[in-house]
Amino acid sequence: MSTNITPITNHESRITSPRRAVVLVSGGMDSAVTLAIARARGFACHALSVEYGQRHASELAAARRVAARCAVAHKTVHVDLRSIGGSALTDDIAVPEQGGDGIPVTYVPARNTIMLSIALGWAEVLGAQDIFCGVNAVDYSGYPDCRPEFIAAFEHLANLATKVGVEAKKLTVHAPLIRMSKADIVRRGNELGVDFAETVSCYQADTDGRACGHCDACRLRALGFADAGVADPTRYR
Repeated sequence: MSTNITPITNHESRITSPRRAVVLVSGGMDSAVTLAIARARGFACHALSVEYGQRHASELAAARRVAARCAVAHKTVHVDLRSIGGSALTDDIAVPEQGGDGIPVTYVPARNTIMLSIALGWAEVLGAQDIFCGVNAVDYSGYPDCRPEFIAAFEHLANLATKVGVEAKKLTVHAPLIRMSKADIVRRGNELGVDFAETVSCYQADTDGRACGHCDACRLRALGFADAGVADPTRYR
């Protein structure tokens, strides 16, 4: 089954009539740009964040700021993934400060599957047929749940396992950043007026949202701004 995984361009037309969409918003730069893209396409957006037991709450505070700035409805759902652990983000495992081979220890088991499932449930309640997520296979290729194949598979599942799908009202999972570089994401966000200073990407940010500057997320974010030729507004501790 096909899925919408192509980044929009400046010339892409908006949808002909507004319809609801659920947008996963983590508080990071990718999800902030994804929300901006969904709004630019003309969707009536409902932002969804998941408190899953991650290391810090500052990204959730950032998600609330991003949603408020965009003047969209926002909901936070609580899921305890810390109880199963298995990740440096949900367990007593050190966050690595340099990349390595294979799937990184910052991968959270089944996180994107769980988040998309919650988004799918809310979409059904809202009568929305569109879900947006900020997964990116270029910079996060080590994560198996950030691949185009995963997004296509989840969309297929969504249309098999829901009332709305069975009633032939096709559900679409949009991943507009999936083939974009971090620099491309920064440029697109600038075009859409995203305030990156409000976002938090660091795996181990402090309570004020200040970044460590050393983890993979920090390094990829900084490289994206540098490659895009855009000043980095990240606050470092």
